[in-house]
Amino acid sequence: MLRRNVRLRREYLYRKSLEGKERLLYEKKRKIKQALEEGKPIPTELRNEDAALRQEIDLEDERTAAPRSTIDDEYANANERDPKILLTTSHDPSAPLKQFVKELKFVFPNSQRMNRGGQVISEIVETCRAHDFTDLILVYEHRGVPDKIVISHLPYGPTSYFQILNVVTRHDNKDKKEMGTVSEAYPHLILNNFSTKIGERTATILKNLFPVPKPDSKRIITFANQSDYISFRHHVYRQSGGPKSIDLKEVGPRFELKLYQIKLGTIDQEEAQTEWVLRSFMNTSKKQRVLGE
Repeated sequence: MLRRNVRLRREYLYRKSLEGKERLLYEKKRKIKQALEEGKPIPTELRNEDAALRQEIDLEDERTAAPRSTIDDEYANANERDPKILLTTSHDPSAPLKQFVKELKFVFPNSQRMNRGGQVISEIVETCRAHDFTDLILVYEHRGVPDKIVISHLPYGPTSYFQILNVVTRHDNKDKKEMGTVSEAYPHLILNNFSTKIGERTATILKNLFPVPKPDSKRIITFANQSDYISFRHHVYRQSGGPKSIDLKEVGPRFELKLYQIKLGTIDQEEAQTEWVLRSFMNTSKKQRVLGE
């Protein structure tokens, strides 16, 4: 298993090292295409490579023309099998954190909860790889209040870091009878206002935590972005009076997420490259929106 992981990681890093060369070649082909379409002469610096590049252009189609990136490789097999998630906490979790993670287990289908104990991050990641988990979710707390969640996709990454705000668990809700039990059906997803490049990246990370639902599923999970704060809501619905009459009921939990970092690697790789990070000066930029409008 260790040799296999080393080999897969080496192959992944090799493909990543080729990205710069493929991007440079793609730019050369794009310039030649543009010159031919506009009827302009071929750029001087590309005339020696013109014949070879034209031959490659003729052999390409829409799927192979644009260069693939390591981001494509991360979720290349996402449609082949359902996600399998391991949930755990920081060391020595408090009772509220344990309760919150228990409820998250019902939110994410095909997830398993593990007591952290004295295990370090590297041991947990190796356990996930040995048992074919696709994602690792760690929840942290500050003085008994959940304050951070880390989502690490396996085996290559990415790893996203979110701040958690305004947590209201099912246990804290007074109307437990009205909420009812949590359905274990695969939920439909609503991802609202993830329009920027980082927003689309975040939406990809979140949606790949859930398997494809059946059309008749009555369960809905919403990730709604507003001013870079992602509101999580969990509902079930039923049609009471007809096709246009729908009763929507929130079953909890509810919380807000604030993305502050994405790394191109798993959580145990300290040398992993940072794809995006929230800098301190970004908080003062009122007009700038990272995830969406």
